[in-house]
Amino acid sequence: MTTTTTSLHLALLERIRTKQAKIGVIGLGYVGLPLAVEFARQGFATTGFDIDERKAQLINSGKSYIPDVPDGEVAPAVAAGRLRATSDMSLLADMDVIDIAVPTPLRKTKDPDLSYVVQAVEACAATLRRGQLVVLESTTYPGTTDEVVQPMLEAKGLKADVDFFLAFSPERVDPGNQQFNTRNIPKIVGGCGPASTEVAAALYASAVAHVVPVSSTRVAEMVKLLENTFRAVNIGLVNEIALMSHKMDIDVWEVIDAAKTKPFGFMPFYPGPGLGGHCIPIDPFYLSWKARQTGFECRFIELAGHVNASMPDYVVERVAEALNSVRKPINGSSILLVGVAYKKDVNDMRESPALDILELLARRGARVSYSDPWVPTLKHDPHSLTSVDLAEALKTPPDCAVICTDHSKFDYEALVNSGTLIVDTRNALKNRQAPNIFRL
Repeated sequence: MTTTTTSLHLALLERIRTKQAKIGVIGLGYVGLPLAVEFARQGFATTGFDIDERKAQLINSGKSYIPDVPDGEVAPAVAAGRLRATSDMSLLADMDVIDIAVPTPLRKTKDPDLSYVVQAVEACAATLRRGQLVVLESTTYPGTTDEVVQPMLEAKGLKADVDFFLAFSPERVDPGNQQFNTRNIPKIVGGCGPASTEVAAALYASAVAHVVPVSSTRVAEMVKLLENTFRAVNIGLVNEIALMSHKMDIDVWEVIDAAKTKPFGFMPFYPGPGLGGHCIPIDPFYLSWKARQTGFECRFIELAGHVNASMPDYVVERVAEALNSVRKPINGSSILLVGVAYKKDVNDMRESPALDILELLARRGARVSYSDPWVPTLKHDPHSLTSVDLAEALKTPPDCAVICTDHSKFDYEALVNSGTLIVDTRNALKNRQAPNIFRL
């Protein structure tokens, strides 16, 4: 290591150790905002960057728009001068550390869309100076950091791991999880060289309970894809078991409950109406896309994706079976979706299977409404709906109610007692037996 490199490296380590490092977080969503708040809580001067000026204004007024980050965590940090937000990317020049936490969606062709990452890296490159640390947290395919990010940052002559530091650290946020959060979820860190790994690990060690360094950015990128592909494949397996069990007249939920009593060699996964959220429906396709570039075909992963993608169609078929039991067609029937967020007790609609179910039912002529205390309005072209209170909806019971999301706030007893047909895709009515209940 050269004297210059040692000087930059040690200087940044010292600024991190003494909490003098200025930290910028690009992307103030479910990942970026909790991270920015945690850095501010630990005493760092933290600036959040987002192209949405409304988010910046809310944060600067001490308000949060993320359920997992209460106003009571944002307001004190803002008042103490440790947290601010802006849409002015030129201020990245003042940061010692820049953490990129922007979305990485899929195109309609199931190819990775890195446009948000590229925009963020362009903003970093425009003001990049010697001694800065840039960390990418956005989930992406192995090779993104050294094939896309590093060349963009080095284009003006600075060299990674020598003049500036570059690392990848996958986000592991689980919206709505009350047990695990930014502070206590172990942090994987892989740098483009030893100096980058060391300074990035030191950064996260100042705010996160446990840091796990790995040998490269590619390993760190692969870790996140393995984690979510593991979930997607196992959910695909249990969804297929659910379809099979229905054909055999077996209660799949009882099977899973019994199987999970085994203290080794089994981990319970649960069927549902389809995959939702930003990670699990998307990340396996990032992996399979990258694998195809090397001539490798991910047949196992692709098959799980096919099974999971077919679940909304299966839910609609169960709705048809339920209505058929009382000699009604889907066409013209009133159908209430109970919960439309992608998971329990969050307001996140990204990739929610309820959207597919809504579209499929509407195509078949159903009159669809929904109830979700977390999602007051729903816009899914061409549909624009407003949530109805469940108690109000049950005063004139719909022909069928579909439990898409098992929010804690729902009065399930009232739903069952209303006598309406119910298709329960989440086992929310576990241990309740009634002729109007149809399980997944």
